[in-house]
Amino acid sequence: MLRIISLNLNGIRSAASKGFYPWLAKQKADFICMQELKAQPADLSAEMRAPKNFQGWFHCAEKKGYSGVGIYSRHQPERVIEGLGVAEIDAEGRYLQADFGKLSIVSLYLPSGSSSEERQQAKFRFMLQFWPHLEALRAEGREVVLCGDWNIAHQPIDLKNWRSNQKNSGFLPEERQWLSRVFEELGWVDVFRRLRPDIPDQYTWWSNRGQAWAKNVGWRIDYQISTPGMAEAASQTSIYTTERFSDHAPLTIDYRWKL
Repeated sequence: MLRIISLNLNGIRSAASKGFYPWLAKQKADFICMQELKAQPADLSAEMRAPKNFQGWFHCAEKKGYSGVGIYSRHQPERVIEGLGVAEIDAEGRYLQADFGKLSIVSLYLPSGSSSEERQQAKFRFMLQFWPHLEALRAEGREVVLCGDWNIAHQPIDLKNWRSNQKNSGFLPEERQWLSRVFEELGWVDVFRRLRPDIPDQYTWWSNRGQAWAKNVGWRIDYQISTPGMAEAASQTSIYTTERFSDHAPLTIDYRWKL
């Protein structure tokens, strides 16, 4: 069995101060995909670089205190790929891939467009430029799990207040249609929804405004999106909400898969 966890940390140092590493040590995970590190390599402590029994790889943003992705692994990768080869995207540290035999694990962080129209346009550019990479990954014939914060809630079941958010970033028709095409045209699979197709109120992010967390007024924007073979191997999933390490919750999925 492989256990894969994905979590937007909203700052790796902040998450560390909130007990992320003691929790992680108990999870029996093979891979942990992290987003929004908000740190440079020099900012990482020894524990952050390589927790006990893990090796760590990171793709940090050029801008300090911003974005960045990482992967912890119990297994030695044959290859690690930082970035997509697109200058605008790679400067923000949004893609990290580690290859293990016939399996690739990716930590991915799509831009949020909620802060300004400029950032929404950057998000649309990312989606446009990421599409051919999604096509190429599928064409390689490898098994792939794309873990991360996609900053898109796909269907009304994936956020509490969907009616009032139809004109807001993260639930725009263009974003949702793009994600539908990822599934329907390219054949990628939303693994959580494959395992829990009709269960509502399953969220991974909550606004810090109001009582969103207390009232579970959330969004499911963190995914493990995989090739069909890995999706078929998925056996169980959970969203951890007992403790809070950031404004996102860890998404864990187990796969009947041997490296």
